[in-house]
Amino acid sequence: MELIASNTQIIPKEQVINTVSKGNFIEANTEQVTLNHLQKDCIIPVFSKDNESTLSHYQFIDKASEVVQKLFPEMQVNEPDIRVSHIVKGRIPSAIGKPAKELRDFEKTVYYERCAFIIDIPGVKQIVNGNELTLSVGGVRAYNQENLYSRKSLEKFKVFIGFKNKVCTNLCISTDGFSNEIRIGSILELEQQMTQLFSGYNSEKHLGNMEKMSRYQLSEKQFAHFIGKARMYQHLEKNAQKSVFPITLNDSQINNVVKDYYNCPNFSRNKDGSINLWSLYNLFTEANKSSYIDSNFERNVNAYELINNLGNSIQNNVPNWLLSN
Repeated sequence: MELIASNTQIIPKEQVINTVSKGNFIEANTEQVTLNHLQKDCIIPVFSKDNESTLSHYQFIDKASEVVQKLFPEMQVNEPDIRVSHIVKGRIPSAIGKPAKELRDFEKTVYYERCAFIIDIPGVKQIVNGNELTLSVGGVRAYNQENLYSRKSLEKFKVFIGFKNKVCTNLCISTDGFSNEIRIGSILELEQQMTQLFSGYNSEKHLGNMEKMSRYQLSEKQFAHFIGKARMYQHLEKNAQKSVFPITLNDSQINNVVKDYYNCPNFSRNKDGSINLWSLYNLFTEANKSSYIDSNFERNVNAYELINNLGNSIQNNVPNWLLSN
C-alpha cells in the first residue's frame, strides 16, 4: 500500500485535557496494579543456580517512563497502565506449616509471572479515519519465557511504540514500532534498546498505512470467504501454512470478529454488508484483547500486517489465498 503523508498533532502539555478511556488495552485473565505495588509489595525472582536477581517488572516500567520523559520533554506523559497475570504466591520461612487462612499480610510473598504496560502521551495525537489516536509506548515481561532454573543469562523483553485508538482502547502497533525479543544483561542496555526503538519509529509511515485502510473494503461475500479461510488456516499442513500469509488469532477470537462484524457499535458492517479494512483491522485488534500477555503484542502486529496484505492485494489486483476461491 502506498504511503500517505500525515501530520501528527503536537498538543502543548498545558492544553491537554485528561480523559479516562473505557475498557482495557488487554483483558484475558489480567488484573490492574500500580507501579507502587510492584515496587513495594512484590518479591523479585532470581536465577536459581547462582541466586542472581532478574530485572523486576518495576525496573522495566520505571525505566520506560524515564526514557519517554527524556524523548518527549515538553509533553505530558501519563502514569503507566499496568496489567498482570499468573500470580505466584509464597510465604516467608517463619510461616511454614501455617494454615493459609491464618497467614498475615507480612507473611505472604507474591510476584506476577507476566506483566504488560502502556504509557500514553496524550499531547501527541492524530485523527485517522475519524478516530482519535494517541501516541503510546508499552512493553511486556514474561518470566515464563526465561529459564529461571539456570544461571543468570540475557533476559527477554518486548517493547513497542505506536498508537491507541481512544474510541475502543485498541492498540495499533506496526512491525517497525515493535521489538519482539530484546535480550539484555543490564538495565542500562534495556534503556539503550528502548531509546533506539522509540527514536527510530516512523509515525508518519504507520499513520499513512492505517489511513489507507479505509479506502478498501470487502463485500459481505468476500468477508464470509475471508473468515472461512482464516478458520481453515489453523488446520492446514505446516508446509501449506508457509505458503500463505499467517493468521495468529485463534478460532474463538475469529468468532468474536464475526460477532462484532454484526454488533460492534464503532466498527460493524455497513448496511449492504460490506466492511472497510480499517474497521476489519479494529475488529481484529479488539478480538486480540483476549490473548494472554505473552502473545498479545505479536498478534496485534500480525493483525496490522494481515490487513495491509489484504489492502495490497486489492490495490494491485494480486491473487490472495484469503480472498480467492
